[in-house]
Amino acid sequence: MTIEESAAARPLVYAHRGASGAFAEHTRAAYLQAIADGADGVECDIHLTRDQHAVLLHDATLDRTSNGTGPVAERTLAELRDLDFSSWKGARIPEAYGAKSEQLLTLPELLDILRTAGREIGLAIEFKHPSPYQLKLEDRVLEVLAAEGWDPATGMLENIRVSFMSFNPDSVRHLLQTVPAEAICQLVDDVDVDEVRERFSVGSITGNAMANVMKAAQLEGEELLDQGAVGLAGPGIDYVREFPDTVRRWLESGRRFRVWTVDAPEDVDLCREVGIQEITTNRPAEVLERISVSL
Repeated sequence: MTIEESAAARPLVYAHRGASGAFAEHTRAAYLQAIADGADGVECDIHLTRDQHAVLLHDATLDRTSNGTGPVAERTLAELRDLDFSSWKGARIPEAYGAKSEQLLTLPELLDILRTAGREIGLAIEFKHPSPYQLKLEDRVLEVLAAEGWDPATGMLENIRVSFMSFNPDSVRHLLQTVPAEAICQLVDDVDVDEVRERFSVGSITGNAMANVMKAAQLEGEELLDQGAVGLAGPGIDYVREFPDTVRRWLESGRRFRVWTVDAPEDVDLCREVGIQEITTNRPAEVLERISVSL
């Protein structure tokens, strides 16, 4: 069954950083498990190394998801290969999913994994900002994809349907210069000052300043969606719950929705009720089972 055929029957299920509920996010094991779980697609975050390799990592720093420290952008790929990106999760990796030293992935390595799916599969690439490379991040990723055989007009790279996402409106506008609007997702989230301060462990003045910048980006992103500039809206599940009128307006205007991060059964049910077309989850097998029960 193609992605389009699946979408006609139920929401598509994208594995958030791979099957990251089971294995460490963004690892070889997580993506192989996502394919085994039957995910319609996978999501990844991209950063550039010092020597301009596109690597799959969410954070700009190494501290949370490896035994290294400091900015990703200050390390070469060879230096990153020496780090452990999977042990922090505490999950035993099956031999078939590769050694501990093979868990860090570059974008081309993820493409190779997805080529083995034996079916059409989606790939949602999120550009992480702020990046020290600014919009060169997008240019480098598009360059890598083109070298691998990606066709911007169709969005296809062999059996892989590629789309792009960002919270950063500048990133989205930059992508619109070369990528069809239907393959671009403007991510949006409601900005809360207290949450920003807690997340980044900063004081009230710095937290307010950061929140103001993030709020401005949110409003710009919402405006792009109001204008119909992009084909995909990417709110978090809390945004869907808190702003039903906005969600309804975008749906009625033809925006396709890719909602994150939908793990709880009640959130899956809410997405079905609202008419969300794509669900991003850490637990693709469980969400697929929930959807099949409710069909």
